[in-house]
Amino acid sequence: MKKLILASLLIVTAAFAVQGHAALFDDKEARKKILELEATTTTQHQAAQADLAALKKTQQVIEQRLAEIEAITKGQGLLDMQNQIEVLKQEVAKLKGELELASHNVNLTQQRQKDLYGDADARLRKLEQGQPGTNASASPNPVATEAPAATVATPASPVAAAPVASAPEPAKNSQEYQLLELAHGLAKEAKYKDAFNAYDKFLKDYPNSAYAPDAMYGLGYAQFALKNYKSAMATQQKLLDAHPDSPRAADALFNMANSQFQLGMVPAAKKTLRDLLAKYPNSEVIPAAQKRLKALDAIK
Repeated sequence: MKKLILASLLIVTAAFAVQGHAALFDDKEARKKILELEATTTTQHQAAQADLAALKKTQQVIEQRLAEIEAITKGQGLLDMQNQIEVLKQEVAKLKGELELASHNVNLTQQRQKDLYGDADARLRKLEQGQPGTNASASPNPVATEAPAATVATPASPVAAAPVASAPEPAKNSQEYQLLELAHGLAKEAKYKDAFNAYDKFLKDYPNSAYAPDAMYGLGYAQFALKNYKSAMATQQKLLDAHPDSPRAADALFNMANSQFQLGMVPAAKKTLRDLLAKYPNSEVIPAAQKRLKALDAIK
């Protein structure tokens, strides 16, 4: 009986020992799992912290670069632009000054040309009228430009004869006659621009008219009076080419010579006057042409 009790106690003790060992084993495994989980969590947290730190550093770099760009844009960039604007303003002011100086020089040159032509024209008129007291050899020749204030010839002046009808008059009730008379009247009234337009219209409307030479001469005369000397020469040359035998041919040559003189083409003006004297010795303009040639020959 005593042995039976002892055996039972041993069995019970062994059972408790087995249960305790099993409980101890389960607790270790749990702890191990917990430690592994904690280690994994810690590692992940550290990695996350490292990534966050890297992101913060990158953000700081970006913010710094943005600040530098803003500083350049707001500070140095604007300063450079302002400096460039100031330089441009200085260059513009310099150019304006140079332009004003050039304009002044042009005005001064034109005034000198005006005075020079006025003196030459006055001397020519005195020589043509035979007035003493003019030393033609001591004065300069006219310059080869169109003088801004050159004296415009009037119908009474020997410089250029005013246009008048030289051919037989057409019927006074015809539009052709009225247009030509209108142009002549405007020229006599010194309305040269209107006269030019009237002569030009006549030549366009009646290009084959018997009075075309009169209209062509009148057109060139109006151009001369308007100081379009080159155009006046070209118009009178057309008249000479198309109507060399017209009574207006001599007047056209005389007008050409005066245009050449206005342009300072003194040798050419002399030649034109000599051609006029040779080709049309019986023309009414011959006395004026002789006086003008004599005056030009006196200029040295």
